[in-house]
Amino acid sequence: MKETLQFEIYSFYRFVKINDKNSLKLDLENFIKNKNVKGTILLADEGFNGTISGNTNDLKKILLFIKKFCNIRKVSIKINSVDFFPFNRLKIRHKKEIVSLGIKDLKVKNTPKKYIHPKKWDKFIREKDINLIDTRNTYEISIGKFNNAINPLTKSFRDFPEKFNSLKLDRKAKIGIYCTGGIRCEKASTYLFSKGFKNVYQLEGGILNYLNYKKKNKKTSKWSGECFVFDKRVSVNQDLNKGSYFQCYGCRRAITSDDIKSKYYKKGVYCPKCINERTEKQKKNSGMRQSQINNNINFF
Repeated sequence: MKETLQFEIYSFYRFVKINDKNSLKLDLENFIKNKNVKGTILLADEGFNGTISGNTNDLKKILLFIKKFCNIRKVSIKINSVDFFPFNRLKIRHKKEIVSLGIKDLKVKNTPKKYIHPKKWDKFIREKDINLIDTRNTYEISIGKFNNAINPLTKSFRDFPEKFNSLKLDRKAKIGIYCTGGIRCEKASTYLFSKGFKNVYQLEGGILNYLNYKKKNKKTSKWSGECFVFDKRVSVNQDLNKGSYFQCYGCRRAITSDDIKSKYYKKGVYCPKCINERTEKQKKNSGMRQSQINNNINFF
């Protein structure tokens, strides 16, 4: 019997001043080049954000390397096990922001935060005066959410400031926010604080931390549906195993097996959700890309 390989996924971030991104990028590339590790690491002046997969020993070494370079001890991290590589390759990139909100001069690490531990989250979101806001995008919310949460209808995180402002909440309002792994809430809460909202609470570690707590402690979850993730798993279920969704690589939305059977689905090009949204040029380019994939051409 063929042995099933086991991999870990490390999702991590830290808002910390990085004085020399170029050196960190080069040093990381050299450190990782002989390791069987895939995923993405983003580097910016404000910190780093990564999701990488490989064996536990290699991942621990990489995280330790980053900590030493940045002279820090703690990193926000979520760990999950899979039996396949959820990424195609390794990418280490420079970015203006490690999660893009598009607001200049936000001091994330200097802004006070109010975290709600998963153990207390269910009670917290039942409070009558809570305005619970999902900071993720609409296509993520469509497959899973906390049922009493407000969907701000964002297509990208950069839409959040405008969409939040349209809610017209009082600055004294009690606000709860959540996202996939916690990083978007770090930016969102900082933005809200800068606008005078002082009563903002965020789910510590995000949905993934919440589901992990419920799984470990065998507690009933208030989460409904599945959680969208940005890798080949597409979504995870309540037990943090690969979910039931696939992905349209034309629009990146989560799709079902019924969507794949539809006459409005073409692999890598469009699905029933985006066939009327995408231009002919976009469809043509996606078709060429898919043809390269089918012919095993390395276009990366």
